[in-house]
Amino acid sequence: MDRLVPDRGTGTKRVKMERIGLIGAGRAGTAVGAALAAAGHPLVGVTARSSASRERAARLLPHVPVLTPGEVTERADVVLVAVPDDLIREVAAGLPLTSDQYVVHLSGTHGLTPLQGLPATPVSLHPPMTFTGDDPVSLDDVLFTATAPDVARPMVERLVKLLGAQVQWVAEENRALYHAGLVHGANHLTTLVTQALAVLREAGVADPAATLRPLVTATLDNTLRSGHHALTGPIARGDVDTVAAHLAVLPDRTAGTYAELARATVELAAADGRLSPETAQAFYEVLKGHRVSDPDEVLERYRTGEAPR
Repeated sequence: MDRLVPDRGTGTKRVKMERIGLIGAGRAGTAVGAALAAAGHPLVGVTARSSASRERAARLLPHVPVLTPGEVTERADVVLVAVPDDLIREVAAGLPLTSDQYVVHLSGTHGLTPLQGLPATPVSLHPPMTFTGDDPVSLDDVLFTATAPDVARPMVERLVKLLGAQVQWVAEENRALYHAGLVHGANHLTTLVTQALAVLREAGVADPAATLRPLVTATLDNTLRSGHHALTGPIARGDVDTVAAHLAVLPDRTAGTYAELARATVELAAADGRLSPETAQAFYEVLKGHRVSDPDEVLERYRTGEAPR
């Protein structure tokens, strides 16, 4: 179906609006589905097996009927398979897809491989965003990452543009590398900040989050803008004694993380000339005795009830 939408040049323009079918009512699927519905795409149905999924669908997609996978597929132009990564192939293979349809998954790490051999045109469309499943999410500033055959590109670009977002294209062979970058920068940031909060709490800081927030926020903004040139702190200053003092007081597990990241930071600072070879070597000597715990040792500590710190 076509619909008139606002256009800066002419006031309005006629745009094709695909019928969207949503397979799965998880956090990402319902968020993207709700955004597509808000942009004018008709959502013809959603599947929801668990009580949590049904509740989420009722909250975020209140006017979308809950149907069987077959019913959703038969009504849709675009079938959005929003299920866990390891279920994409199995779920998509069980749908009554046709060659007139597009089948789309939202996985970051997978390209088109889980959809190969299906009659519908395959698309991998990933929104690099975190979804809570509680409230509608604006996707205006999200840069979607897509992998798709050329024939699907106009549809993908149209969908994303109507969300107010943008799309970039990543080759099939680079999907795992792309996703690794996201995980390392986002998920591991949570681990790092969680460890830092625990250290501040142990130091007697009453509100670790309030203490850390302005520093982390400014550092993140500066790093996204300037990359490694935003680096400050003891390593950038060549302060070997300060790093040694930190390692002397940090809990073992956190000291290991600190040391591994410090080694990478020394490499950055040395590569752009901020550290002399002698100062870099002094840092490496201080860091030499600190390593992330051996996996077997960590597992043994869990078995004996002594969780690693």
